[in-house]
Amino acid sequence: MDGTSGRSLMFTGIVEAVGRVQAKPTAALPVLWIDGGKVAESLKPADSLAVNGCCLTVTQKEATSLRFDILEETLRRTNLGGLDNGDLVNLERPVAAGSRIDGHFVTGHVDGQIRLVDIRHQGAEHELSLERRKDWETVIVPKGSIALDGISLTVGITKEDRFSVWITPFTWQATTLRTRRAGDLLNVEIDILARYVAAQLGKPLSERL
Repeated sequence: MDGTSGRSLMFTGIVEAVGRVQAKPTAALPVLWIDGGKVAESLKPADSLAVNGCCLTVTQKEATSLRFDILEETLRRTNLGGLDNGDLVNLERPVAAGSRIDGHFVTGHVDGQIRLVDIRHQGAEHELSLERRKDWETVIVPKGSIALDGISLTVGITKEDRFSVWITPFTWQATTLRTRRAGDLLNVEIDILARYVAAQLGKPLSERL
């Protein structure tokens, strides 16, 4: 999302850790600082990290604190501009060569944001209901893959104006979803395979935000 030196990186949507915002980006100072915990130990400046599903480049490191310079386009298209100090963010390092893919192919290029409509608790599981944007209706389909805030999920029931995803207890506890509330905006990356199919059918994704 930040134009990481033209490199082609890949993620899986399997969140490795949850970081905490230390300094939020603003229009006047588009810089994000997060505490990456153990994930930060293996990173250095110029390395990439998916933050809430958005591929960013580390520009400075101090102990476990990581700095990222945020482009205006990234602030406009993602929910990184809406972060507050102390907020939690999902973190994932790029896939290493030869690694097993446990989620689905995720590029770290956020397509836009989508609103969380409702959360229903079903025993230990959770059902999230989200808006189904009209311009994305052909690529958000039952049993299809989608990345929400960098989390690889499977689309459940779809309706004209919304769709659902089911969250396991492990994913609920291991990601930022447990902090989310109805009305929040989540970063969305459409499944890359669905994107290519839509393009072949002459129905490419809209650039509407």
